[in-house]
Amino acid sequence: MFHLAKGLYESWNKKGQYSVLILGLDNAGKTTFLEKLKSIYTPNAKTIPINRILPTVGQNVGTIPMDAHTTLKFWDVGGQETLRELWTEYYATAHGIIFVIDSTDKDRLVECQRVLSQVVTNELIEGIPVLMLANKQDIPDKLEVEDIKEIFNVIAEHLSARDSRVLPISAITGDGVKEAIEWLGIRLSRNKTNRPPIYK
Repeated sequence: MFHLAKGLYESWNKKGQYSVLILGLDNAGKTTFLEKLKSIYTPNAKTIPINRILPTVGQNVGTIPMDAHTTLKFWDVGGQETLRELWTEYYATAHGIIFVIDSTDKDRLVECQRVLSQVVTNELIEGIPVLMLANKQDIPDKLEVEDIKEIFNVIAEHLSARDSRVLPISAITGDGVKEAIEWLGIRLSRNKTNRPPIYK
């Protein structure tokens, strides 16, 4: 009886961990987004000051608690063209993808659209939620979210029944960040039959 109770206690106390990729072109604000996430969900965590964030060469990793039984592990992977071929190495174990777009960089929208299309058409991410974040909404000279949705809707045809959404955020001010993560958390939980979390 003791062993049964112990087993139930241990399984009850295990946390399900979901892996989320943070992708996007270089300078989209991926690392700033991750640092803001950490400061919101784990206020005592060590974070990089915004003025000291450099382009990511490789990856940054951060983990946040969603609730008593769930954590999200974020993989912020470099967005320079030479590093994008490494993204596919993360796809098979990813539970969700956040694609960050720089709302102020109108000159690279076509490149952004092409890169995102390559991501969502990869068979390794079939069935997982994809969240596109229109970052830098705090800057006056930006594309409106509706304009970015038009670009995204063309790509969304490849997503079949997969959950996908475009949400506005500012990684600097934190506006929209918590709402974005709450949306993603719900989708990851709904999709756990397809891609169950890793229990630790």
